[in-house]
Amino acid sequence: MLTPRKRPARVIVKLGTGVLTSGVGRLDTARISDFCAQLAALRASGTEVIVVSSGAIGLGMGRLGLSRRPSDTAKKQACAAVGQSLLMETWQAGFAPHGITVAQVLLTHEDLRARARHLGVKETLAQVIGYGAVPIINENDAVSAAEIAGIRFGDNDTLSAMVASLVRAQFLLILSTAPGLIDLKGTGRVVPVVERITPEIEAMAGGTTSETAVGGMVSKISAARIATKSGCGVFIANGAEPGIVERLLSGTGPGTFFVPSGLPLESRKSWLAHFQRPSGTITINICAVPVLRDEGRSLLAVGVTGSRGEFAAGDVVDIAGPEGAVIARGKSSFSSEEIPRIAGKKGEELRALYPGRSRVEVVHRNDLALL
Repeated sequence: MLTPRKRPARVIVKLGTGVLTSGVGRLDTARISDFCAQLAALRASGTEVIVVSSGAIGLGMGRLGLSRRPSDTAKKQACAAVGQSLLMETWQAGFAPHGITVAQVLLTHEDLRARARHLGVKETLAQVIGYGAVPIINENDAVSAAEIAGIRFGDNDTLSAMVASLVRAQFLLILSTAPGLIDLKGTGRVVPVVERITPEIEAMAGGTTSETAVGGMVSKISAARIATKSGCGVFIANGAEPGIVERLLSGTGPGTFFVPSGLPLESRKSWLAHFQRPSGTITINICAVPVLRDEGRSLLAVGVTGSRGEFAAGDVVDIAGPEGAVIARGKSSFSSEEIPRIAGKKGEELRALYPGRSRVEVVHRNDLALL
């Protein structure tokens, strides 16, 4: 599928519930042991490895005798609390024959949204890897009701992409029961390479009907969009394929490869674009769209038409064009209460309104990331 390449410095491997289990609550220990052997070999070749592992809620369901994923948040939290320890025990048992220690890292969206915690997670992962351990990351479903209830990463696909962006990984391998992105409306075959995620590519995606899994191809494409914008190449492939990790990285494995953007977002802009929940939306006129998108300039008041939602100065907001499509995200220098007062104003008018204000850009280009 791809030509052989230089060995990557850092790789994220995300493993879905379907590929780790052989039914509700039953871990496929043989497959996990095989993954551990593959990842140990990858580490031995000089590549740092981070694992994002699903399965805690599914394992908890099995141990508690549940055949269907609960709809009640507290019950899902209980399943996660029971299943997470089982998941980590299995990963440690799989890596032990290779002399590798694992480290549990449970994250919520807030851990990556707040800048100080975001940097703290990054440093923790660096230290864990520095000690020679393998981080095993999962969403902290046992305590984060918001994550399970819907205000969440979305799933571990999205979480893995955010981690890939955080640590500047060269590749993200999303391994599940899916063989890749299938062109169901065309050839019916797996699409080998996606140069750019277009509406046509998104239309190929579908959800999941699994009792234990969350998301589906929709979430995988969403994850690929985040990771590729951070300069990370993304593979989507069937984790049951023999030796799939090495085959993908050597360019011979089956699956779909999403080509990374040529110019990765710098760390701060990546954080703004992908790790934040916007507090509201600033709407702009048609003339301001190319100024932001094509010229990389700041958003000025003259291009603003209004806002939606409530936000304070310094909050992260979406920036939407006249037709409602969100084109960027950034830190607003003005609150939602001030937006009606400044909308459409030119620079000299704005300085007259705020004579002592040092910055009159609504969103400065250094605090703005295109989506």
